[in-house]
Amino acid sequence: MFEIYRIDYFIQIMDQALYSLETRFEQFQRYEQIFGFLFDLKKLQSASDDSLMASCTNLKDALTHGTHSDILASDLFYELKILREALPKEVRRPIEVLDFLQKVEGCYPNSWIAYQVLLTIPVSVASAERSFSKLKLIKSYLRSSMSQERLSDLAILSIERALVREVDFERLANDFVGKKGRRITL
Repeated sequence: MFEIYRIDYFIQIMDQALYSLETRFEQFQRYEQIFGFLFDLKKLQSASDDSLMASCTNLKDALTHGTHSDILASDLFYELKILREALPKEVRRPIEVLDFLQKVEGCYPNSWIAYQVLLTIPVSVASAERSFSKLKLIKSYLRSSMSQERLSDLAILSIERALVREVDFERLANDFVGKKGRRITL
């Protein structure tokens, strides 16, 4: 009984937890690469001109959609060079920088956009919430006749629908028919 629980539930839960943590840290590393120079004011203060320009260009690329860009890298570079000198000493966090930018309205438009985007990045992973909302859609009055394994499989298919759309069902069915041991000759 314990072995069945360990295999069917515990190992799957631990595997999902490890995958979620790994995904979460990869997201944070990506955010650090894009926004790290804005988030850490010590980095901003001590950044060399070349490093600051590279960070501004990287941020511009991240905020570009097709041919439209939310910021101009060169303008953001010059704004940040001036801003890091103009910031009061008591400003230590990005939200305080945004408050300062709001007070000097219109002086640093690219910096204003960059800090707004930085501070509106979602900080939670919603995969658990998606799983539960999918379960509500799948679970119906037929649930009582459905096994736990089938319910779990349907939930996974629903959650990972992007992968399911890529599956070639016709080829899969042909492979299954080709491997079928018993065939009826008509």
